[in-house]
Amino acid sequence: MEALSEIDPGWCPAWEIGWQRVLRLVLAHVKAGGALPAGPGELIVQGEDLGLWIAAQRAGWERLMPAQQWLLESVGIQPPAEGEPVAGAPRTQDTRWNANLAAARQFHAREGHLSVPRKAVEIVDGAEHKLGAWLDNVRKRAAKLSPQRRADLDQLGMRW
Repeated sequence: MEALSEIDPGWCPAWEIGWQRVLRLVLAHVKAGGALPAGPGELIVQGEDLGLWIAAQRAGWERLMPAQQWLLESVGIQPPAEGEPVAGAPRTQDTRWNANLAAARQFHAREGHLSVPRKAVEIVDGAEHKLGAWLDNVRKRAAKLSPQRRADLDQLGMRW
């Protein structure tokens, strides 16, 4: 084991080998002169979406081990600044709700109603929201909505 440690101190990391594999792909890309991808879908290497992986690491920075944080920083991946949204990072239910509600409000302000076709897509701040599908799903789960969420949609004239 000492011989392996001399060759590569990271030969047996405390984290999943899949994480180490994607880190090596990022490292190889950067060493070859490539820039870090800015977002999901920008760079796929050996079937791995490096932009999505980087976004996930940044979004979960506090859950990473200090050694993982150091490795990421060594290739130029920094933790997000306080309050900075990370593109492609997993979103909470509240974040998704608020984004879809903003799309509903935008549609209502423009159209004066909330009778949205199932396939309707609303673009808010450059992001697409499948508003029609979301409203259909909300209607089906109306009994499980909090009073505040139901009131927010009632203000827009939601057809239950």
